Amino acid sequence: MTPRRNRRRPLLSFQERLSQFAEQARSAARRLPPGPERDDLLFKARQGEAATNLERWLSSPRLQGPK
Repeated sequence: MTPRRNRRRPLLSFQERLSQFAEQARSAARRLPPGPERDDLLFKARQGEAATNLERWLSSPRLQGPK
């Protein structure tokens, strides 16, 4: 018997999940003392923000192909 796929849609959009991830990483970094763990969290927060901006740019109406 094959396993069933999870067909539920996420409650938040991809862009909202990315920005939420970035904010959580940034707030976790604030609680840490300076060091490599904090630097990694800040790097992940910047990556999440960059991905949010990139996704927003890719889904903009100006970027749609010709019809």
